[in-house]
Amino acid sequence: MLNGLDATLSASRAETRPDAGTGVHMADSDRPQGAGLARWWPARMVIGGGERRPGRRAATGAEGGGKPVAGAGGACWGGRVNREEVLALFDRQMRRDVRAGGPSSRVEREGRVVRHVGAAEDWNAVLWSDLDEADADAVIAEQVRFFDGLGVEVEWKLYGHDRPADLGERLVKAGFVPDDRETLMVAQIGELDLAVSPPEGVRLVPVTDEAGVDLMFRASEQAFEEPSGHLRAQVLAQLTDDPESIRAFVAMAGDEPVCGARMELNRGTAFASLWGGGTVPAWQGRGIYRALVAHRARIAAGLGYEFLQVDASDQSRPILQRLGFEVLGTTTPYRRKPGS
Repeated sequence: MLNGLDATLSASRAETRPDAGTGVHMADSDRPQGAGLARWWPARMVIGGGERRPGRRAATGAEGGGKPVAGAGGACWGGRVNREEVLALFDRQMRRDVRAGGPSSRVEREGRVVRHVGAAEDWNAVLWSDLDEADADAVIAEQVRFFDGLGVEVEWKLYGHDRPADLGERLVKAGFVPDDRETLMVAQIGELDLAVSPPEGVRLVPVTDEAGVDLMFRASEQAFEEPSGHLRAQVLAQLTDDPESIRAFVAMAGDEPVCGARMELNRGTAFASLWGGGTVPAWQGRGIYRALVAHRARIAAGLGYEFLQVDASDQSRPILQRLGFEVLGTTTPYRRKPGS
């Protein structure tokens, strides 16, 4: 067990190299990817908030005995996030020391990379790497051969502070295709203004069963204008097999679902990750997304989490900044189909 985050932050600093509108269509980094909504795997392994790629299931940290790590120590100052320290902590807990997000997947540490490996319907990805100009191309080629051998699509989750600086260009040369860049954002929950309620006529309903999942993804598919793909089945499986790892909600206006959102509880870490939040066009700009962020933040605080993390779209970034989130960097998924 960890005695607060001071020791964790110190270790992370030594081991990680950090870089020095009102309407919401895409929201917490959960946006359709490819043929559907996906995301850390989530429904996801976890990497931070958002429903962006189908087939991701949130992964959990390797430490902490299944409970959140509490006490941020020096990770914030004056109510503001200490970017370098929190980024180092994020890299350690949410990328290097993660655990698999489900029974059909596993995390492998192979040389200078950490990868998440599963069946075709799981999220197969390179989560973390420690490369340089001399070995990057060779390591990329090794990962291509590995995932091609499995016959699965792979995502290389690239962050703006990853090395070498031209890693994205090298991935493209190896057949990877970049998706939209997102903003990695974090907030210290204790510093957020959580006195936010949904607009009149809208209620936030917990999603706990298949009927609720159907309502949540009906709203998401209208908001993102793409099918949910594997993500619906992943979320339902997570709610069934590991309900304590996720909190999901649908905003209802009468009998109509107008927004769906999830939160991944990354046990053994200081981070809870927000996903989804896409609002149907007719209800955008009324504060539903803000209300869902605040609602999930209150739950995370009650469970002892220190930070909220989101892979934010361009639309949600300004809203999150007004709520008190800080920018840590950027993240871009690079995907490669087998044999491409």
